[in-house]
Amino acid sequence: MLAAQLGQREAAMERMLVARALDPAPHVLRVALSGNDPADTARALHYLGYLSRAAASLLAEQRAAAAELERLAAEATRRAERLRGIEQATRADRDKLLKERRSRSRVFQSLATEIRKNRKEIGVLRADEARLARIVAAIGRSSAGFAKDSFAAQRGKLRLPVRGELTQRFGAPRGAAGMEAKGVFIRAPGGQPVRAIAAGQVVYAEWMRGFGNLLIVDHGESYLSIYANNESLLKELGDPVAPGETIATTGSSGGNEETGLYFEMRHLGRAFDPLSWVKLK
Repeated sequence: MLAAQLGQREAAMERMLVARALDPAPHVLRVALSGNDPADTARALHYLGYLSRAAASLLAEQRAAAAELERLAAEATRRAERLRGIEQATRADRDKLLKERRSRSRVFQSLATEIRKNRKEIGVLRADEARLARIVAAIGRSSAGFAKDSFAAQRGKLRLPVRGELTQRFGAPRGAAGMEAKGVFIRAPGGQPVRAIAAGQVVYAEWMRGFGNLLIVDHGESYLSIYANNESLLKELGDPVAPGETIATTGSSGGNEETGLYFEMRHLGRAFDPLSWVKLK
């Protein structure tokens, strides 16, 4: 619209300039010698003055309109640059958002895989523990009971069955599945002697999934000690054992990443913390 107005003003100025050229302002001497009526000359001069003022006004408006048009063009250029910047920023944000979504998707997939793995591991651990619980229950039903000295009286006097580092305590999460451990794990080099914590009789000596080479000793009064993950078993079913006697050697037969001994103590089939019954020093 502004450009159209500029064009109209340019056409009007052109018409004024043509009229001015066709009827220029008369020279004073020429007017005096022409013999024309001075009133006509005055009217002509007045008309020429009007044309000059109109031309000056149009020229001023034209300059102002041209300046406004230039300002608007510069503003349009700035807006276009700003829009390009916004578009680039929006594109960058969109790319970042898509990248974050892909990253979150990978994390969710990894978590889903880990959850499925853990669920499977939980199922395996529960099945293994249930199998051990059934064996312990069967031992309790079939055992006549070994009683020489009162086992309960030895609480706080027993020694751990192997020397090593205690890396898993009773009740701590067991493996990635997070199930509570019913015993302790003592890390030790393979082949180290595993000793009976007290006098008793071997009531189980076989390999079992999840526990490896497993040996269970009945101490009487419904107390059992359980030694798992062994490299080898040195006692057989029915063998009597003396306090501190070597009954197995440490290993990793239960599937543990580290060598050592997994050790439990149970009473009436229920596991309890072995560390509450032993001297750690």
